[in-house]
Amino acid sequence: MASAQDLDAFREEARSWLEENFPEKLTHKRPPGIAGFGSKLTGDWKVWQDRIGQKGWSTPTWPAEYGGGGLTPDQASVVQQEMRALGAISPIGGFGTMMWGPTLLDVGTDEQKKRYLPPIIRGEIHWCQGYSEPGAGSDLANLQSFAEDMGDHFVLNGSKIWTSGALEADWMYGVFRTDRDNKYEGISFLTLDMKSPGVEVKPITLISGESPFNEVFFTDVVVPKENLIGEKNLGWNIGKRLLLHERQGIAGSGGGGGVMGGSFDLEHVAQDYIGLEDGKLADGAMRERIASQKMFAHAYALTGRRFGEEAAVHGPSPAVGILKVAWARDNQNRQELVVEMLGNQGLGWGGNEFTPEELRNVRTWLRSKANSIEGGTTEINLNLVAKRVLGLKGY
Repeated sequence: MASAQDLDAFREEARSWLEENFPEKLTHKRPPGIAGFGSKLTGDWKVWQDRIGQKGWSTPTWPAEYGGGGLTPDQASVVQQEMRALGAISPIGGFGTMMWGPTLLDVGTDEQKKRYLPPIIRGEIHWCQGYSEPGAGSDLANLQSFAEDMGDHFVLNGSKIWTSGALEADWMYGVFRTDRDNKYEGISFLTLDMKSPGVEVKPITLISGESPFNEVFFTDVVVPKENLIGEKNLGWNIGKRLLLHERQGIAGSGGGGGVMGGSFDLEHVAQDYIGLEDGKLADGAMRERIASQKMFAHAYALTGRRFGEEAAVHGPSPAVGILKVAWARDNQNRQELVVEMLGNQGLGWGGNEFTPEELRNVRTWLRSKANSIEGGTTEINLNLVAKRVLGLKGY
C-alpha cells in the first residue's frame, strides 16, 4: 500500500496531467455517447478519448502491458477524485471495460489478452453480450444456440435476444452450446465478429423510442477455433464469472474503474433550472433530497471500493448483487430528480423548444426503468444474496 506521501505526490501528478489534457470545453458535460459502446466521438470528445485511452486511465487498474493504467486501487481512486473535481468524465466504456475485459484478465491466455484488451482500453471496439435466448433467460443454462465443432472452426446456428447494442457492435462474446447431452458441461465461451456472414440483427423498440436491445440470429456462422475462450464445454463457469463482473460493473464499482457520472452534476442541473437564493438552492426540499442522494452515493462509492479491493484479491463475489440492487434504486431515483428539477422542460419528446440535453434526459429517465431488470432482476439478485451470502434456506 502506498504511503500518504506517495499518494500526495501522485495526486499532484494526476492533477497536472488532467489539467493539461482534459479539454476545458467539456467541463461538467456528459459525452454524447460512449466510445466502446456504439458511438464514434468527434471534436473535443475524440481528443479526450484518444488522450485518456493512450494514458490507460479509461481502465486505470488494468495491467500496463496490455495498455491499462497499471495503477493501484488507491491511485485509481485518486484519479477518480481529481476527475470529479475537474468536472471530467471518461468517454470510454461499455461491455468491454465493464465485464468482458475483467473476465478476460481472469481466464484468458496472454495471446488473447494482447489481441482483445488494447482496443477495448482505447474505446475502439464495441462489444455486445450473447447470453439470453428465447427460453433461456433466468435459466441461462437452457440455451440452445449450437456451435458445431468442425475441427479448425465452429459452425454456429441459433439466436439470442435482449442483446444490448448488437446493432452497432463490432464483436460479440457469449455462451453457446457445444454438447447437447450435458446441460452445464456442454457450454463453451466464444467470441465472434458481428460482420461474419450469417449474422442478422433485428432491433427491439422500447418505450423511450430507442432500440438498445436486439434479436440476433445466426445461420451457419463460421467461428474460428482461436475464438474459443477457455476449454470447450467448460464455458459455463466463465459465463457465471462474467455475470459477477457484470453486476459489479453495472453497479459502477468494477471493471476498468472508469469515472461515470455519479451525482456530481445534480447541483448544476438544480442551479440552472431552480436557481439560487442567498447562495443556496431556492427550493429547500429539493436541496435536502439532493443532499440525501449525494450521501447515499458517497456511502455507496465507499462500499463499492471495498468490494473492488476484495475482488482484486479473491475475485468477484456474489455479494456484488447487493451493489447492483442498490445502484438500480439509486440511479432510478436520480433520474426522477433530474426530470423533476427540469419541470416542464423535463417532459419533452421533440420540438425546438427543448434542448438536445433536455430531450436526452427524458429518454435517460425512461431508460432507467430497465435498471432493475438488466444484469439480473432485483428479485433474482436478492435471492442470490439470500442464498449465497446470507446462507438462508428456501431460496
